[in-house]
Amino acid sequence: MLSDAQISAYAGELLSALQQQQMVAPLTERTPEISIQDAYQISKLILDHRTAPDSPSGETIVGKKIGVTSDAVQSMLGVYEPDFGFLTDKMQFGPGKVPIGDLIQPRAEAEIAFRLSQDLIGPGVTQQDVLAATECVMACFEIVDSRVRDWQIKIQDTVADNASCGVYVLGDQKVDPNGLDLAACQVRVHKNGEFLSEGLGSAVQGSPLQSIAWLANTFGDLGIPLRAGEVILSGSLVPLEPIVPGDEMTMSLTGIGDLSVTFVD
Repeated sequence: MLSDAQISAYAGELLSALQQQQMVAPLTERTPEISIQDAYQISKLILDHRTAPDSPSGETIVGKKIGVTSDAVQSMLGVYEPDFGFLTDKMQFGPGKVPIGDLIQPRAEAEIAFRLSQDLIGPGVTQQDVLAATECVMACFEIVDSRVRDWQIKIQDTVADNASCGVYVLGDQKVDPNGLDLAACQVRVHKNGEFLSEGLGSAVQGSPLQSIAWLANTFGDLGIPLRAGEVILSGSLVPLEPIVPGDEMTMSLTGIGDLSVTFVD
């Protein structure tokens, strides 16, 4: 376990990197003994600063996310267990033009987003509990962004860095998940008019419902519920794709809808 002083120092370093659009050396490279619990405490300190009443950013928590859920993403990043983090109102965008000029090394991923109608409080949350607590599902592009140099991350690095959150884009179509086979939902992604990738809902822990259940139970162990009204991101169905301003991406998600974005400075 790290000392309080080490946790505070790493939180300050990552917060500064976020604000100044800079990269830092991997925490696990400098402090191999860092635990996931240490990493969460670092992330929590950063979040507390960003959501404090007197914070310049004045952010509000509006949801939570699970990441690094699929084999494709785990192999790409060399991280072989899911991460988890918080979403704020300043991260959320709708279809159309999405600014990424403040991000450092952004990558886009196609996901299924959930909006909850009821609280989910782990442990013990099941897939059926998730379905019963879901108001709607939506197509989503999450734009992940690591403050850790060159994406050289281990699980502790990304958890400390709020699960490499950047921004996310929600589609306009809101669909009742009852009657949908979310594991069988297929996404097809195009970039700048060219086919890029495709994947199934089963890519994330066998089903997005299982992914959300894992997240609810993981946060439940920390004493944190998934709240009614929150947006929950269930993990990427396809490999991550580096993006720059000027890129255009579209996704088509069977049974749920389409989403198009243009990335700008």
